[in-house]
Amino acid sequence: MSAYPYLAHWKEEISRSPNAIYMTLADALALSIRKGDLREGDRLPPQRMIAEYLGTNLTTVTRAFTEARRRGLIDATVGRGTFVRVGAGESHWRHTGPAVVDLTMNLPPIPQDPPLQRIIQSDIAAILKQQDLNSLMSYRVTGGTLEERQLGAKWIAPVIGQRRTDEILVSPGAQSALAAIVSTHTQPGDVIVTDRIAYPGIRTIAAQFDLILVGVDSDMEGMMPDQLDRVCAEHHPRLLYCIPTIHNPTTATMSLQRRKDILKVAQRHHLHIAEDDPYSLLMDSPLPALAALDHSRVSYVATLAKTLSPGLRTAYVALPNADMTRRVAAAIRAIALTNAGLLSALTARWMQTGQAHTILHAIRKELRLRQSIARRVLGEGHCMNPDGPHVWLKLPDWWGSADFVAYARRRGLALVPSTVFTISGEPPQRARIALGSAPDAASLEESLHGVLSVLQHKRSPGFADIV
Repeated sequence: MSAYPYLAHWKEEISRSPNAIYMTLADALALSIRKGDLREGDRLPPQRMIAEYLGTNLTTVTRAFTEARRRGLIDATVGRGTFVRVGAGESHWRHTGPAVVDLTMNLPPIPQDPPLQRIIQSDIAAILKQQDLNSLMSYRVTGGTLEERQLGAKWIAPVIGQRRTDEILVSPGAQSALAAIVSTHTQPGDVIVTDRIAYPGIRTIAAQFDLILVGVDSDMEGMMPDQLDRVCAEHHPRLLYCIPTIHNPTTATMSLQRRKDILKVAQRHHLHIAEDDPYSLLMDSPLPALAALDHSRVSYVATLAKTLSPGLRTAYVALPNADMTRRVAAAIRAIALTNAGLLSALTARWMQTGQAHTILHAIRKELRLRQSIARRVLGEGHCMNPDGPHVWLKLPDWWGSADFVAYARRRGLALVPSTVFTISGEPPQRARIALGSAPDAASLEESLHGVLSVLQHKRSPGFADIV
């Protein structure tokens, strides 16, 4: 197909990639743009023609184009075709140059009181004096030692209640735990149901295991039970993935009644639930987790990355029973093997001495300050939770999400567009602001004033506006 020489490269990439075809195709399209084989404004050939040339089906090409659109690479207009988006040749949303503050990463702020650097230096020195170095630097038991699992059970007890230690695992981060849970409950081609606007990590997992994501609409309390019921009846999913508390990115928190209603739907459709709970312990009085309301149906994951630090590489996992614990532990071993010994020792020390709770309280206080700054600077109308680490920014009518983020990037502000989170349908006119990655409250306030300035700027029309 001489008119479209880049298609040969796409076909070669598909033939040698072990990943899902639609993801490989989206990656190949992105590479063609970066290399200059495709330029901004170029029209792509019809999807049916691409499918025929690549030897795949139309559905796969459509999924690839949907993925590329979410990444901000292409635009499609009924009656006109699909075009490479203006700005797609750049790193389309993650800032790679100097920024006032990178507002893309959802991190807990590093507390100044207590002084975290001094605490880590002191505690690591104490650990090295008290424990054998060979043990600290060797491979660990997958899932954590008995003591580590007991400490984890105690840490998450305010949200899920008391649990047996043979139902608890310690995982090297939430993502590996979620991947292990998903792989334990699904096979390639199965459906996972989740929010239509969802945490991107579940998309990564689904792509890796060749699973199909189906999105469910939400309201201010999160996933709507009647919509979940309809999707389950139509698609027969094997697993439900959700973040019931301070949802990422929408900040929605399910009420107790909404949690019970979601569980009723899951029970009716014999649906297992993977509950991702990074934020509950940022609240003084969190609602009970789904895992506390239905012990037998929910696999629960609580990372320390959002409540203490991602540098600890630790998440606590609560499973329905000992058999499921063994199966998920085997999957974690296959994916990530085990936790790092020195980090595990530091985490355990913080749990034992109460330092973890001291740091947690400081992070809570700082996030509440930052949320109040965001509300004062940005005004009302955006989705916020006073205990949460991010803001789901509502954009004016003249801004699409990808264009807004691309323009903000040129102004030295790094944000995340809604396209990154959108499972299906049109991306909302939103962008996520992470409040914790700013070094201090003053830097955050300065950056938020910059965001406000971009919000108020009326963009110039691009090629997509010309008819």
